[in-house]
Amino acid sequence: VNISNSAADWRFVQRFCSIQRVLFPSWTSQSALMFATLLGVTLTEQLIIYQVGVLPSHFYKVLADKDYSGFRSLVGTAMVLIVLNSTLKSLDQYICNQMYVSWRKTLTESLHSAYFQGRVYYTLNVLREDVDNPDQRISQDAERLCKQMSTMASRLIVSPFTLTYYTYHCFHSTGWFGPVSIFGYFVIGTIANKILMGPIVSTLFEQEKLEGDFRFKHMQIRVNAESAAFYRAGKVEHMRTNRRLQTLLETQRSLINKELWLYIGVNTFDYLGGFLSYIIIAIPIFAGIYDGLSPGELSALISKNAFVCIYLINGFTQLIDLSTTLSDVAGYTHRIGELREVMDDILHKQCDYDPASGESPLDTAFILDHLSYKSPYSDELLVEDLSLKITQGTHLLVVGNTGTGKTSLLRVLNRLWEAESGFVHMTTCFGPRGTLFLPQKPYLTDGTLREQVCHVLNGSFLLSGSVDDDRIIQFLELAGVSSLLKRTGGLDEKVDWNWYDVLSPGEMQRLCFARLFYLQPKYAVLDEATSALTEEAEAQLYRTCKHLGMTLISLGHRSSLEKYHDVQLKLCGEGRWELTKLKGGSGSLNHRDITM
Repeated sequence: VNISNSAADWRFVQRFCSIQRVLFPSWTSQSALMFATLLGVTLTEQLIIYQVGVLPSHFYKVLADKDYSGFRSLVGTAMVLIVLNSTLKSLDQYICNQMYVSWRKTLTESLHSAYFQGRVYYTLNVLREDVDNPDQRISQDAERLCKQMSTMASRLIVSPFTLTYYTYHCFHSTGWFGPVSIFGYFVIGTIANKILMGPIVSTLFEQEKLEGDFRFKHMQIRVNAESAAFYRAGKVEHMRTNRRLQTLLETQRSLINKELWLYIGVNTFDYLGGFLSYIIIAIPIFAGIYDGLSPGELSALISKNAFVCIYLINGFTQLIDLSTTLSDVAGYTHRIGELREVMDDILHKQCDYDPASGESPLDTAFILDHLSYKSPYSDELLVEDLSLKITQGTHLLVVGNTGTGKTSLLRVLNRLWEAESGFVHMTTCFGPRGTLFLPQKPYLTDGTLREQVCHVLNGSFLLSGSVDDDRIIQFLELAGVSSLLKRTGGLDEKVDWNWYDVLSPGEMQRLCFARLFYLQPKYAVLDEATSALTEEAEAQLYRTCKHLGMTLISLGHRSSLEKYHDVQLKLCGEGRWELTKLKGGSGSLNHRDITM
């Protein structure tokens, strides 16, 4: 992603302010209170630092005057100030760390809220290609942004106060020449750093994208390790993974080269600042303004003025030093801001039908009216002008060759894909009293065996009253996976394995049926849900579904499935389809169920 300087600056401001509104939702929020506490601590710390900074000038005076009692009193004061200074500095760091944790929690939970709302996570990972590695942006970039902001916080928060305070003292000590020279020095440094920092932001953006690609490649290998091993694909994956590593490292080298000039500029201005302070101090001395002072008084005055000038210059150079951190913040802000904008865009485009918002037939699950749909990655229609009503008690079987759009039909029904034209209406709710989908690839989550069966929907376990262990065990037996009780050690024993690695494809499909039996929806949409099982096991599972009162909408190739269904929808390819009643089916076709 190439971001031009002017556009990037304004976009950075917009995205940064948008993120700050998340981190500081109100004046009384935890982040705002911690920020106010940090301000109080840093201001007190600066007052102590000033007192510590002018201590050498007092020491020069008492030593020049050989004032022993004054010296002892000064040593005691110095010890108290040093202890206070170190305590406040530690407290400053402690609050910054606490703010980092609080910011990360708030920002990540805000991203999660949008990411898991509706089908945003699906659209973002499968259908949208304009945002790379959303998982990295949420888990890693958000963390780094909060970390960098917390390291900058104490320096930025106190800068306006310290710069104002020391500008006044510098003017009082050196006249107008001191503050004007230092401000001019800072302006030159800022312009130089802005020029040097420009190329870094876009390169950092690209580096983070490649980091995500590299990590994703390793994740692919981990998830598909067994399949790759059967193909003896180690050498091929080694070559491809190294290729991604090389691309990443080349970008990192480019970033390091660009940062070199920024570091040279920052360090040069740091050291030049020390010389500038002595030049500013020397002008009133050579001008004869302090000719009437004794050597001791002059030494004390030089020490005090030197501290004031050096600290003012240091305040500006610290801001220049932050330019490297700011370039990181800008890069992460753009990545997270872009993610938030895309998620908002997806949410605005997705508008789910709420079954409670209108009246729908109680015995109907789906109404399709002249529906046409295609893959988001192709312009060729898979199905054209399909009209169909799926009613309770009439079991539907969808068949067709590979690539004719069977699974795609379920994606359209579940609103994962949008229809090209026509109308699709899911008239039931999603869940136990409505419709549930069993996708082609079994879905398992991390957790106990109970959590696999009592699947989480809409943020809560679907349990009525107390947990019915006997009921869960009964459904595990009906699904043919009661042996899992012994393997896991019980329903509530935590397991340290990945369910996908331990269970066979058939066991995963059976476990998903145990979950289906437990939830008992009115309508069950099954996509090749028994493909890894024998026909005998398939028969047992389908009979159980019917016995529990479910209406089945099945996708499959086996002819053995026909006897469990009443109507067959055959997808013929090139948009064509056929709808027929199966022999022995108990259902009947309504006049709206087919349009020829």
